[in-house]
Amino acid sequence: MLRTLRCLQLDPVNVVARSHLLVLWSRVGHYDPADLDVLLWRERWLFEYWAHAASIVLAEDYPIHHVMMRGYPAGRSGYGQRVHDWLETNDGLRQHVLDRLREAGPLPIGGFDDCATVPWASSGWTNGRNVDRMLDFLWFQGQITVAGREGRRRHWNLTERWLPEWVGGEPLPQEEAVSLAAEHALRALGVARAIDIERHFTRDRYPALAAALDRLERSGRVLLAQVEGGIEQWYVHRDVVGLLERDWEPRTTLLSPFDNLICDRERTERLWGFTFRTEMYVPKDKRLYGHYILPILHGERLIGRLVPRLDRRRGLLEIEGMFPEAETLADEATTRAVGRAVAELGAFVGAGKISYGDKVAEPWRTA
Repeated sequence: MLRTLRCLQLDPVNVVARSHLLVLWSRVGHYDPADLDVLLWRERWLFEYWAHAASIVLAEDYPIHHVMMRGYPAGRSGYGQRVHDWLETNDGLRQHVLDRLREAGPLPIGGFDDCATVPWASSGWTNGRNVDRMLDFLWFQGQITVAGREGRRRHWNLTERWLPEWVGGEPLPQEEAVSLAAEHALRALGVARAIDIERHFTRDRYPALAAALDRLERSGRVLLAQVEGGIEQWYVHRDVVGLLERDWEPRTTLLSPFDNLICDRERTERLWGFTFRTEMYVPKDKRLYGHYILPILHGERLIGRLVPRLDRRRGLLEIEGMFPEAETLADEATTRAVGRAVAELGAFVGAGKISYGDKVAEPWRTA
């Protein structure tokens, strides 16, 4: 599944379960999250890096991500120049972090002294968080990596010490890395325009993408496609064309707000007519649905939204609201399928009971 998706976005929100766990559950059903930990921390087949956001990515894709590592911070204007200047000014803090990891790693953020010459300034939560900023910037540069977690707290180590020996090798030329990343993104998307590829997987890191797609199309690895109602050029990867010939068994499941299928909100609305926004940071009195929203995938349609909350102390999965799309039919097959998906989610997150709130209308509540 990781080879199909290429990345799992990490997010600290844990209203029901962490997003990366839900993304896998939506696709493979009930599984043991400890198996994912084995791949991450013991076998190190996966590691954490920046894809379209902070994500779990494949170690075999290290050459693709190394292009960003060796070029960070990109640009010498605006933010990139600011990061470059700050790192240069605070070289003592940089060396301190690397020396501490070499001596005693892996270490949490508390294992480092703040010996910054000039503090990091911002109008947000990162203001003055010098060690935190230095760790992130060294992570972007690929010098350090996450070598373990205690809850949300990351433990850092030198990348050269942590990742498997087979990860190294000769750096990929940027042109080749862009082609590989574009192929991965296109396989994951199924069908896409150039702008969709640009926004997926290694978001905004596809220089000369048009030329790369042209080369891939000439080689036969990427095929031109037509989408009904679309006048732009669409593409499909040769490797997924065969899926059209298979018998397809529709299923019903619930999606994380950060699921790979819907992380590009514009594409989600364009292809499925489904407008989705998270409301976690919207004032309560201005929310249309609720704090934490899971889109409902039913067959080939996104048919509504569910607002769940897990009470871990009581082992209770509370469904605060359910909001079907206007054209969604409340027939018995659909309502029962959604009910089963909720029950499966409850089982996955360890809830012994499920309750439905006032914002779940009949006949959905009964089902």
